[in-house]
Amino acid sequence: MGNPVRTRESGVQSVDRAITVLELIAGRGEAGVSELAGELEVHKSTAFRLLGALEEHGLVEQVGDRGKYRLGFGLIPLAGRVAERLEVTTQGRSVSEELASRLGETVNIAIPDRGYAVNVDQARGPAMVTTYNWLGRITPMHNTSSGKVLLAAAVADDPAAMPDELGERRRAALGAELVRVSELGYAWSIEEFETGLNAVAAPVRDHSGTVIAALSVSGPAYRLPDERIEEITPDVVAAGREISRRMGFWHE
Repeated sequence: MGNPVRTRESGVQSVDRAITVLELIAGRGEAGVSELAGELEVHKSTAFRLLGALEEHGLVEQVGDRGKYRLGFGLIPLAGRVAERLEVTTQGRSVSEELASRLGETVNIAIPDRGYAVNVDQARGPAMVTTYNWLGRITPMHNTSSGKVLLAAAVADDPAAMPDELGERRRAALGAELVRVSELGYAWSIEEFETGLNAVAAPVRDHSGTVIAALSVSGPAYRLPDERIEEITPDVVAAGREISRRMGFWHE
């Protein structure tokens, strides 16, 4: 019976080498087996096996009969998904800045990533006291406004997306809340993630209507008490819809 640790390490090494192959070909346009083997410091047979696996998935392709390889069209759908996620920041920037200026609070755009909400863009309002710099920060799904919006969409598609670490009672309460989030089109977080921090978020959809991001407004509880959160919620929802419109989603 094989050593599972050694097998796992070997698998990781193969992934690292495959990624390096893609990077080398991307940088050079084309590359041959011998050339890649030399760069990887492996035998030609190893480089050939890596190229074969990548070719099978359409990630590389041979250039005629010249023995050279170039990037394949299989990368296009993968790149498209990344570009779409980044496109939401481009389309949402002016909307976020206008909303932050008008409300005087911090506006963030977050996307889902491996069970968390990742803040990929931020606009700050003119208030002297602003919230923490959230740009690039990874936050939980279950107790942040953006996370709830993203989680509501995920759970609607797959109930197994509900976080496993929550207790049975908390999962039941969160499940009921996520249903309301889907119905209402927004989520609140009232001092759930951090004491003294309140926030409201609304979904951002792509051209197909899929929720790909969440737009949130957050600030200190003394500036954003419950009544103020309720007051600005329509503005946040409208901003989320405007970004969705710019992403090609026209049906509400």
